[in-house]
Amino acid sequence: MSTELLSRPAPSLQPFVPELVYFEPGALEYPKGQKILEWAEKNGLPIKKTTSHNRITDLPGDSELEKYKIAKRTLVVGVRKTLKFDTSLPSAEYAIPIATGCMAHCHYCYLQTTLGAKPYIRIYVNTDDIMAAAAKYIEERQPEITRFEAACTSDPVSLEHISGSLRELIAFMADQPLGRLRFVTKFHHVEPLLHVRHNGNTRVRFSVNADYVIRNFEPNTSGFADRIDAAGKIARAGYPLGFIIAPIIWYEGWENGYRELMEKLKQALPADAEAKNQLTFEMIQHRFTKTAKRVILERYPKTKLEMDEAKRKYKWGRWGQGKYVYPDEQAEALRVFLTEQIFEKFPQATIEYFT
Repeated sequence: MSTELLSRPAPSLQPFVPELVYFEPGALEYPKGQKILEWAEKNGLPIKKTTSHNRITDLPGDSELEKYKIAKRTLVVGVRKTLKFDTSLPSAEYAIPIATGCMAHCHYCYLQTTLGAKPYIRIYVNTDDIMAAAAKYIEERQPEITRFEAACTSDPVSLEHISGSLRELIAFMADQPLGRLRFVTKFHHVEPLLHVRHNGNTRVRFSVNADYVIRNFEPNTSGFADRIDAAGKIARAGYPLGFIIAPIIWYEGWENGYRELMEKLKQALPADAEAKNQLTFEMIQHRFTKTAKRVILERYPKTKLEMDEAKRKYKWGRWGQGKYVYPDEQAEALRVFLTEQIFEKFPQATIEYFT
């Protein structure tokens, strides 16, 4: 193979196009539902009906693994009936539900267990109702600022070319003096957001990691270079900008991997990004539950993800369920190293938390 071919960057991930699309009957009573139907028809996609976006029972596949894989390529368009928002600390006060599910195949993702047997992707068309509910939450908490996280159960950037929901939320939040929107993404398809009036009230965060982690554990996501290029576009569009380093993984050579990550971030961002875009970092070490480990090994049997309970510390959660995290000595080494790297490269940045 020629040197030229070896040096070419990997092709960019194309925007998501599902293999199957389901519609709740009520979804077609909304303009967004009609627009998505037109998009699906234009793309020649198989279209089916379902009585509920929470119940899809006829997915093809001869095994649970095959059904899982096709579910990750299935879009369900429905109406969000539950408008009581879940809490989303430490990222935000509330999770704002515009979509559920993700087409990416990140081996470690907590959605492996939280979505259970429903890993298909759902878009909710009643965004006016969702925004009205958000306005009530803002009013109840005044004069405090209320933050909403739009990416707790999905990656909304990966669906924006289909839904347009982020643009609606960003424009809505621009007019809320006491409201803030936040979301995080592993995808680079940010062009629809670059010219939306945001008034500085939406923080866009990119999930980044060492190259080893992205290559081995984040299939079907945008590559590192594309994510960083998209972060530069978001910075130049004036959005507050942040990065989530998650999950932080201890592997052979991790210091070099995370040092390279921070160096590339420094090189790629505009020189004034720290001050102008109020740069923030969030850091989450790798953790897993017994249930997650079982599900991950069923779905990704060849994964290189280290999940040896004997090498971990058991940490009890808020609801009596424990997780396996790194022992204190390793966790502290990760925290100190990354903190030093961040402040060396970005001395004006804010580290929001390490957990």
